[in-house]
Amino acid sequence: MFKNLAHTGKFALNRALTRRSAPSMLKSGELIRSFQSSAVSFHGHIKKPKPGEELHITFITKEGEMKTFEVAEGDNLLDIAQANHLDVEGACGGSCACSTCHMIIDPAYYDKIPEPDDDENDMLDLAFDLTETSRLGCQVVMTKDLDGIRIALPTMTRNLINKDMN
Repeated sequence: MFKNLAHTGKFALNRALTRRSAPSMLKSGELIRSFQSSAVSFHGHIKKPKPGEELHITFITKEGEMKTFEVAEGDNLLDIAQANHLDVEGACGGSCACSTCHMIIDPAYYDKIPEPDDDENDMLDLAFDLTETSRLGCQVVMTKDLDGIRIALPTMTRNLINKDMN
């Protein structure tokens, strides 16, 4: 029945036949398999910097290790950390609704970052190891002024989103 359909036709027919209203169209015992692939949007995906436009960022891990990366302007600290496999959770997906991406900014760079808004300050109040230069990584975007910035990752975070779900 399906042998003469083009690939896209098979995909469309398969979608139509697998809807709730269509099971009666399938012959008894006939199986239609499909594979669907689309771009996935997730945190930790960053742009590759153009040659000559690289910015540098150094994270100091919970273990005290220094890790330096070349990044592009416009990426936020949470995405940069996750793309480089650092242990930063970002439980709310970067929507400023938790404190799991809490980071401690080098004081030499803190005043180069726009001030946190009320929502960010509310979330920072929930963070462990809060300092005068604490920020949420999801709210700090890399700019040329931040080239060379050093970020310390706190030793622990508090995930109220996960705790509320259990």
